[in-house]
Amino acid sequence: MALPLRIAIVGAGPAAMYAVGHLLDSDEIEPDIDIFERLPNPWGLVRTGVAPDHPEKKRIVDRLFDFYFRDSRVRFFGNVEIGVHLGHTELAQWYDAVIYAVGAGSDTRMRIPGEELPGCWAAREFVGFYNGHPDHRHLEFDLSCERALVIGNGNVALDIARILTMPVAELERTDIADHALDALRRSAVREVVVLGRRGILQAAFHNPELEELTHLDGVDVIIEGQDLPGEDDILDERSSWEVRRKVAMLKWMSGRRSHRENKRIVLRFLASPVELNGNRKVEEVVIGHNRIERDEQGIPTATPTDERSVLHAGLVLRAIGYRGMPFPGLPFDEHRGVIRNVAGRVVDVHGPVLGAYVTGWIKRGCRGVIGSNKKCAHETVEALIDDARKNRLRHAKLSKDTVATLIKRKHPDVVSRADWLAIDRSEKDAGRVTARPRIKKTDIPSMLACARDHALISKSI
Repeated sequence: MALPLRIAIVGAGPAAMYAVGHLLDSDEIEPDIDIFERLPNPWGLVRTGVAPDHPEKKRIVDRLFDFYFRDSRVRFFGNVEIGVHLGHTELAQWYDAVIYAVGAGSDTRMRIPGEELPGCWAAREFVGFYNGHPDHRHLEFDLSCERALVIGNGNVALDIARILTMPVAELERTDIADHALDALRRSAVREVVVLGRRGILQAAFHNPELEELTHLDGVDVIIEGQDLPGEDDILDERSSWEVRRKVAMLKWMSGRRSHRENKRIVLRFLASPVELNGNRKVEEVVIGHNRIERDEQGIPTATPTDERSVLHAGLVLRAIGYRGMPFPGLPFDEHRGVIRNVAGRVVDVHGPVLGAYVTGWIKRGCRGVIGSNKKCAHETVEALIDDARKNRLRHAKLSKDTVATLIKRKHPDVVSRADWLAIDRSEKDAGRVTARPRIKKTDIPSMLACARDHALISKSI
């Protein structure tokens, strides 16, 4: 007989929704799941992290998550921030188990002189800006410069380079935030330099993101900082097929004819920022040049040299990693930037924290793509079910109805599943007028107003 369990999940992004899917699919438990999200909207980085010119990625994941979301065993409490409106102690009493899937709300710093100058931003902030995250919609990026510099060469870095250089007419067909469209229409950026600390064979970006750069109209891609590896270099590296494909694409790119009138994306390897300089804002970046050396195990590492160069740039975006933040009431590993856990079970100095679990970036660190969360969530859910099987969980002290009443009493502006679906429909309806997937509501008051309108209409019917 399946064990009845009342489970809270904090967060509503990919990590949370994959956990919901695993819980609903289990034959061993009969779950009632309450999802808490501090924003009025679910889906996390699917909505505010995936680049707007990747609509198919969003559609595939959105359909799956929406299927879980509409299950009668799932409730949504949006616009409720755990740690502000409610605490871990309350959730621990109200539910048999709590899964924290709160992602990463900070970023890795470069720790170099001048990093605090205006014009130096976290990539996370710029991505949130153009994707309409309510936390970042108000930011003002100075795009009056001709050159922007992106530090790091992962997928996020290439997304940013693409957004800054692609024709605005193409972006006008996406769900990019309207305020970002306005800023990009006025942009003077003609060149984006993407700095990679390591060499071509160790480049962090994936092949699909690299190959997308070849489809940008009026944009040249330039390779600098390192000669392209020969076949012998690739064999010595014991490189995978993915690396061979990457090198082949870079060679093809380097052989393309460039045009003076085009914008440019420059992929510069073996280069690290050393210092940012400027009069009250970023104006130039001192770049240190690196070389590849191998350690005792033969693993290639980027080693700094004394060689320096200076690059003028009016915008610097650090894309060197997101980072988790401490969560009220839970043990935190400052070094790794995660809630302390073993295979998804939250642990403190005394051992496992009864009934508390984590999944996603706050569990394993900020690595992997959206699909990586499926396996991660499976491990966490298996740990939870094993603890339930062995009677290691607390027992929920309140009924579902009582919990809903208490939440609304503590924070009346709760966004329900029906409210979110109304917001979702409103955005899509607005998008149809201009042949766009949706026009996002990017501030919380407008989302809440839409939810209130829906509630009034529902009551009047």
